[in-house]
Amino acid sequence: MSAINTIHAINRFGLGAKSGEIEIVRRDPQGWLLGQLQNPSIPDSVKLRHGGPELMAEGLKALRAKKLDQAEGKARAARDIYIKETGARILTQIKTNQPFYERMVLFWSNHFTVSIQKFIIGGIVNQYEVEAIRPHVGGYFKDMLLAVARHPAMLFYLDNVQSFGPNSKLGSRRNKGLNENLAREILELHTLGVNGGYSQNDVIALAKIITGWTLEYSPGSGPKAKFEYQQAVHEPGAKILLGKNFPENGEQEGIDALLMLSRHPATAQHIATKLARHFISDTPSESDIKAIAATFQKTDGHLPSIMETIIGLPETWNQAGSKIKNPYEYMISALRLTGVTPTACQAISGLEALNFRVFNAPSPAGFDDVSSAWAAPDAIMKRIEWGHKLAQRLPAGTNPMQLAQTAFGDTLSPLTRQGIERAASGVDGIALFLASPEFQRR
Repeated sequence: MSAINTIHAINRFGLGAKSGEIEIVRRDPQGWLLGQLQNPSIPDSVKLRHGGPELMAEGLKALRAKKLDQAEGKARAARDIYIKETGARILTQIKTNQPFYERMVLFWSNHFTVSIQKFIIGGIVNQYEVEAIRPHVGGYFKDMLLAVARHPAMLFYLDNVQSFGPNSKLGSRRNKGLNENLAREILELHTLGVNGGYSQNDVIALAKIITGWTLEYSPGSGPKAKFEYQQAVHEPGAKILLGKNFPENGEQEGIDALLMLSRHPATAQHIATKLARHFISDTPSESDIKAIAATFQKTDGHLPSIMETIIGLPETWNQAGSKIKNPYEYMISALRLTGVTPTACQAISGLEALNFRVFNAPSPAGFDDVSSAWAAPDAIMKRIEWGHKLAQRLPAGTNPMQLAQTAFGDTLSPLTRQGIERAASGVDGIALFLASPEFQRR
């Protein structure tokens, strides 16, 4: 494959080149990618535990008791955990030798978004990614869907802990009813897609089916950050979802419903479209989407097989540099290239300077995945300023052209090469390269 394909594999499927990576990838770009699909391992560096679940339980208890000062204190403590664990995630992705695996973690974590805008889950958002996303990147979509839907972070973020079957034992006693948020987003965002053929009646049916999917609760200590099925909250009786009858079957109803949704043709189409948009182009062809969806259905949503199909599509390799990196991707690629390893606080504050916060998408739809969302002049100016500050941190005498060749080899454009050579100083040359069209894109 060509030198351009090497760079494309590193940037579109990986996280940007680090020292020596071009030499490894150029031997077989597709083989380099496919090798990372075989039994990917979760790095020990992200398997951190700083007491987030316990802190969430304490925060929920304080909120329930309307002790707002205590709740605010727990929120500050959760922020500290968020910084430590997000910093570890960032450092892992700077140093990783399996950047394609990490890229897929980012994709699926965004697809199944949870957000620290609900501050009480700040201490467990990284744990959510480690427990519900990472183990299934090399496996099946259906297993990831089940893990996500039953994780405390998702149950709280989309309010299923507040959903009671109206005719359930506790619902009728407390005069409480359904919360449709999780059911709606499972249908609209996680599986079928907004045009997937479901109705409001289906939203209500799924909401009833997953009543009882909530947090463990102890009368003495209150709710915990741990999944528990509670029959006393579950809506009794049969339900009809997408024309299929689900007889009363407790927790298994929800499992069966999610498995059905994971295998629905609309889900294959929706997921294929999102994957094609991320890995091929902002406007992928219908033929490519159809090919990806066909593999999804044929393999029961086996994610490595789906990615192998994408890697094998000719169009995948004809769209080099067509997508603009989001701020997180931009920062990670710059730090991988320069070898700078920030502290957790430096990493978080650097992202905030780029107007980006990890696990802080504005809605359950996650962060946008099209170039136009990240191409505003003000956003580009923030990158230029951030890149110049990073250049100033590098050792004196760092050669900007060597950095550029580490990132792009011989594919660097003549215009960018000329700009680096004419820069007034090494720092200016590095900053200019980090602001170049090549580096801004993937």
